Amino acid sequence: MAGHQLAQVNVARLRHPVDDPRLRPFFDALARVNKAADAAPGFVWRHQDPNGHLRGGTLLGDDRMVINMSVWESYPAMHAFVYRAIHGRYLRRRAEWFERVAPPYIALWWVPEGTRPTPEDALTRWRYLCAHGPTPQVFTVRTRFDEHGRRERVTPPPR
Repeated sequence: MAGHQLAQVNVARLRHPVDDPRLRPFFDALARVNKAADAAPGFVWRHQDPNGHLRGGTLLGDDRMVINMSVWESYPAMHAFVYRAIHGRYLRRRAEWFERVAPPYIALWWVPEGTRPTPEDALTRWRYLCAHGPTPQVFTVRTRFDEHGRRERVTPPPR
């Protein structure tokens, strides 16, 4: 039986139109952050778009929505990159560039090894999470399930 990997989609709304100079630091950092992701332990794949992030105009009906998708070997690998590596430095500045949106803004789910979700597949999962809450089919960082559908014990991050 093939193994599983963790897919994620992150949905956010930019504070300003994409050509606004206030977003320049964010867009300038994308190539550096994406390069670090590509080299991160446990990283498998990320959706690549010429703009860095997939724009949500067509998929979500809002040109200021951006979508980020990736696949990781495990939750700990994804967590280490998202919160501890260079990405974490920019994540702490997200309020400068992104509006606060109603959760969940990230959806996680297990895929068979080698699977690369499409944006449509990812947004279907995200919409299901929004409508039904965390389940073994799609879940959040705080309410996670393992690849067998068993709820994982999640400890709060240290303060």
